[in-house]
Amino acid sequence: MSEILPAAQPQLFRLGLIINPWAGIGGSVALKGSDGVAAEALALGAVPLAQQRARTALTELLPYQSQVHILTVAGLMGEDLARELGFTVTVVYQGVSEPSTAADTEAAATCLSKAGIDLLLFAGGDGTARNICAVVDAHTTVLGIPAGCKIHSGVYAITPSAAGKVVAQMIKGELVTVQDAQVMDIDEAAFRQGTVRAKRFGEMQIPTELRYVQSVKSSGKESEELVLDDLAAFVAAQMEPDVRYVMGSGSTIAAVMAELGLPNTLLGVDVVENGELIASDVTASQLQTFIKPDATKLLITLIGGQGHIFGRGNQQLSPSVIRTIGRDNIQLVATKTKLQQLNGRPLISDSGDAALDHELQGMMKVLCGYNDYVMYRLGYED
Repeated sequence: MSEILPAAQPQLFRLGLIINPWAGIGGSVALKGSDGVAAEALALGAVPLAQQRARTALTELLPYQSQVHILTVAGLMGEDLARELGFTVTVVYQGVSEPSTAADTEAAATCLSKAGIDLLLFAGGDGTARNICAVVDAHTTVLGIPAGCKIHSGVYAITPSAAGKVVAQMIKGELVTVQDAQVMDIDEAAFRQGTVRAKRFGEMQIPTELRYVQSVKSSGKESEELVLDDLAAFVAAQMEPDVRYVMGSGSTIAAVMAELGLPNTLLGVDVVENGELIASDVTASQLQTFIKPDATKLLITLIGGQGHIFGRGNQQLSPSVIRTIGRDNIQLVATKTKLQQLNGRPLISDSGDAALDHELQGMMKVLCGYNDYVMYRLGYED
């Protein structure tokens, strides 16, 4: 009589998880980052958002929960959220400081890299990516959930939900291309003074799906300087009396401020009315108090090469601020060269509020020169 063997059990997908609880905490209070300023940011009223962003990504995996085993870090660095959502969890790193530090991220990544995971999913910003890049081996595949103020690295998905979708594809056994992506970071101290000093810190292997993984920010010099001058002149000429203008960050907006003859916070948000600067480098909470009902407009540009209009370096433009101002009062400005760098990819809003991002989707009117507009799609991944 032959023995009946039990059916083979399917191999669980071993997902490594690291959450940097303090990632991006300085953004909404105009600190331009989180490195070394978590306590200051909390004192200014900042609310940590990394857990929420990681939750959005992991929610995409709930239909495949029985197929996933999460290996993670104690407490806020992954364990708490994974258990709350009902995943099977093993903690591989316990010794977390309070508050957690870059050393914790590196120690956790080292443990996970050695644990035989299928993918290391992490929530953070460029500093977190840099910490992980410093310790993982070349065979560890990683993917970032965007949660930082500044994200220049190419190892991040375009939104938290997009990160979850890529992982879901892997769990389902779909073919996903793997390639090396650059890890970039900047000097936050210099960044807070208005100077961008970006540096490449290496590469990590990521799963790619072009709709879901962002490109590294274009660093090429704007070649249409005359067009930019014309654009700035037209914006200045069209400004209405007694209307309050919220001026977003970036070099395109800086050109408008230069046309107005006003000082500009290149990496912050300013407020202008009747040709005068009435507030400089404002926080999200401060900005809310400056909004005049039915008489406020928001002037923003996009990140070249990526297409983000919200959620990258301008967290002062919080979901509450954006909603109060209203979609019809958002003026997007960008040269055609900047739009062409997207190669047909849609613009992206990653405000941290999925409902708002969904509400903003659709065709947007983009000012590209002197009284020169094009229509371009603002996308949404649902």
